[in-house]
Amino acid sequence: MTTAPRTARALARETITREILTAARARLAADGPAGLSLRAVARDVGMVSSAVYRYVESRDALLTLLIVECYDELGAAVEDAERQVPDREDVATRWLAACRAARAWSVAHPGEFALLYGTPVPGYAAPRDTVDPAIRTVLVLVRVVADAYHAGVVPPLGPTAESGLTSLVAPAREVVAARGLIDDAPPELVVRTLMAWTTVLGTVSFELFGHLVGSVDDPHAWFDVVSLRLAADLGIGLQEGFSPG
Repeated sequence: MTTAPRTARALARETITREILTAARARLAADGPAGLSLRAVARDVGMVSSAVYRYVESRDALLTLLIVECYDELGAAVEDAERQVPDREDVATRWLAACRAARAWSVAHPGEFALLYGTPVPGYAAPRDTVDPAIRTVLVLVRVVADAYHAGVVPPLGPTAESGLTSLVAPAREVVAARGLIDDAPPELVVRTLMAWTTVLGTVSFELFGHLVGSVDDPHAWFDVVSLRLAADLGIGLQEGFSPG
């Protein structure tokens, strides 16, 4: 089936929408997510504010477009980095490659990171459209853990100690199972993977928002240490002679 060629009008609309999104991302760095203004974006692209509404119906719609684009961009970067590890059985290197890619994208796009993982924008509620893009990055880490688990690399972790914790992480288990990654995932493995992901985000956040100043001389090296210790907590990366490279 042949796809019909796009019209000149459709191409022009795509071009202008792209200009609006590019200007809006620049505004994220300058003004922060909460300060994003359609009027300011319109000025940056040389349009009157009323004209922008032909392409983006509201500030919230613009935020949603930005969130989806940024989540997808981050997810693609992490997926690509993890995919390029040639030895698929080397789960430690795959884990570290994915974590490093998440940090690299975030450091290069601090305004976008603040939009995705910083203080929520007052009055804005992200729609369901953002969910699948939002979990692309963490699913890469889950796949690495799943491969390690199925290969028998992950040692027995023991029962989840805290009463009620199994039901607490039930939504995360359902997301993993729905994608056929670890249908029989022990609750403790889900708990530790979720803890690892939130710690990765927290470490990046501390770096970007200046909370490591005076505590860590080399944020990149510190991030590697944290990532590898998180992997060790999952039973990954304990091979003798492993080096982060």
